[in-house]
Amino acid sequence: MRLKPIDSPELIALVAGWLSQKENSQWLDFGDGRQTLTPEWLKIMTQRDGHLLRVFTRDEDDTPIGLVALSEINRHFQTARIWVVVGDKSFLSRGYGTRATAAMLTVAFRDLGLHSVNTWIVEGNPSLRMAPRLHFTLVGRQRQCHYIDGRSYDRFWFDILASEHKES
Repeated sequence: MRLKPIDSPELIALVAGWLSQKENSQWLDFGDGRQTLTPEWLKIMTQRDGHLLRVFTRDEDDTPIGLVALSEINRHFQTARIWVVVGDKSFLSRGYGTRATAAMLTVAFRDLGLHSVNTWIVEGNPSLRMAPRLHFTLVGRQRQCHYIDGRSYDRFWFDILASEHKES
């Protein structure tokens, strides 16, 4: 598995397609109630300092199968938010999302010099199992703030410090 930049129109279209699928977009929040990103918005994100987006590949070759990202990167406070989407659902529950997240945490702490990374995960999302495996600490619960099909759900907030991250 490798992390690769989103550096071509084909990759931008592929990732935007993943993010627009309901099984992915229902768990996301890009602000102002936006849960999907157009290819144009995604391209803008790839060019901004506050975001670092990478596709991750399958082990056998460089075929992209998902996206892992740091958003809200703040170099002054040494923080960021991490999120991940397995775009090719045939690779779900095979450890790719966890490995991609661990690799991006290494980039965040070692390469970017960040001190703390946080994330939130909506209740009912299978990704909740990933947080403890990566040594994230549950720091809070934001109640009834995320809507899927008209029903409210809680968000669980987690963080991890550079000193708690185990490089693989």
